[in-house]
Amino acid sequence: MDVLHTAIWVDDIETQLEFYCDGLGLERTREFDLDGVTNTYVGGASDAEIQFKHDGTERNPEPSGIDHLAVGVSDVDETVDDLVDRYGGDVVDEPRTLEEKGLRIAFVADPEGYVVELIETLEG
Repeated sequence: MDVLHTAIWVDDIETQLEFYCDGLGLERTREFDLDGVTNTYVGGASDAEIQFKHDGTERNPEPSGIDHLAVGVSDVDETVDDLVDRYGGDVVDEPRTLEEKGLRIAFVADPEGYVVELIETLEG
């Protein structure tokens, strides 16, 4: 068993791809159309992906029921600054260190309002 992907509806796919690919360093892994809906996937080093569903209509998705998506980064502080400055990300929870877990984390909202947890593993 394995988690393969999470699918979320988005209105502006290009802005989402800039945020996740350019801003977070994920890669577009595949794309296909099915029943009038374009499905675009992004992923990183693991096999898990985020699937963006878009059909050209304004759905104004509410991130209802989704607390956050988590993405591993090499430097939380640098990533937060970059996402805010270059991609208009809104900081939901400032960077902080979880000493007991050896992590530094922060939460930033993406262009569609979904919250992304940024996780940096600290050298121990």
